[in-house]
Amino acid sequence: MRYHLHGKHLVLGVCGGIAAYKSVELLRHLVKEEAVVRVVMTDNAAHFVGPITFEALSHTPVCRNLFAISDEAAVQHIHWAQEAEAVVIAPATANIIGKLAGGIADDALSTFMLAVTCPVLICPAMNTHMYESKAVQRNLTLLKSYGYTILDPGAGELACGTTGPGRLPDPAIIFDALVDLLTPKDLEGRKVLITAGPTREAIDPVRFITNPSSGKMGYAVARAAAMRGAQVTLISGPTALAPPLNVCVLPVTSAAEMAAAVLGQMDGHDIIIKTAAVADFRPAAVSDLKIKKEQAQLSIALERTQDILKAVGERKKNQILVGFAAETHDLDAFATGKLKAKNLDIIVGNLIGPSDAGFCADTNRATLYFSNDTREQVDLMTKADLAHLLLDRIVGLAN
Repeated sequence: MRYHLHGKHLVLGVCGGIAAYKSVELLRHLVKEEAVVRVVMTDNAAHFVGPITFEALSHTPVCRNLFAISDEAAVQHIHWAQEAEAVVIAPATANIIGKLAGGIADDALSTFMLAVTCPVLICPAMNTHMYESKAVQRNLTLLKSYGYTILDPGAGELACGTTGPGRLPDPAIIFDALVDLLTPKDLEGRKVLITAGPTREAIDPVRFITNPSSGKMGYAVARAAAMRGAQVTLISGPTALAPPLNVCVLPVTSAAEMAAAVLGQMDGHDIIIKTAAVADFRPAAVSDLKIKKEQAQLSIALERTQDILKAVGERKKNQILVGFAAETHDLDAFATGKLKAKNLDIIVGNLIGPSDAGFCADTNRATLYFSNDTREQVDLMTKADLAHLLLDRIVGLAN
């Protein structure tokens, strides 16, 4: 199942930069997941966001000054370091990056970090020229060699007026990177090919045949596989979704384009998961010009598209192949029929219609059918959780 932060002991380090306000939103994300979060701030960070804000959200004292005898957090900072299951520093300034690279311990955060033995995520945020300087790049390389994970900054117009890399990523991206860091890597070394979204079959330059697939399920599977250490290629039809973190996305539009991409990529992958809702039919002829209403026929001749899943099933060699079946009725019969006819290892079947499951919903309920004639009923859950449950079953087959 998906890695949850519930009950995990985390430490959030906050440095003095304009992006410190994003740390507040990150803390909200972590607390919402019911993680136990403690905050260590530099003195400069307090010029941007007051410690009382972090204390109110984390429900724990903030550690700022190691020499404040009355500061309970200062006395406990070594205990925090021993108890922490992960540390994230966001924003990480050039100053703290240099201190960590050089082993300097002259304030609460840098001293705390020398005692840390858990995974660490560093999120640099600074002026573009500072970030690109040889000194900062050398220090980041050193931190990577120490085993720290570096989340590259975003690019754009910065508060200082420059344009380029140096922007602290959105809190949701930092959150995902932290979950990545803590997720067991049971797919490390595996190559996974995933399809997602709908296809569009052109009628003329402005009209096409498609379906309501949002791509959410396929993107969730791609994200989950990448979190678990796989090298993931996602072949995606047209969607409104952002590319998943650490996933190579190959965009396609039509069923023919998807077929060419899948069949061209499949030999290099250990696991193939086809969640895409590929059109079964396309217009037999496509007009080069927009068809005017006065000239339009009331019927369109259709022809079948290639059955990509069947073609992959016929060609697979020691690969795990997973398909999806969205049906309006007789799910068991149709899903088990596809499982056998297309040489699948698993097929995920679900009934379309309920508003809380299916194409555009963030949740789904399904039945997993296996090639050994067993099945598993899955109650309503998020598509992210279903993605991890499916990968759990795939890992079981692969091992």
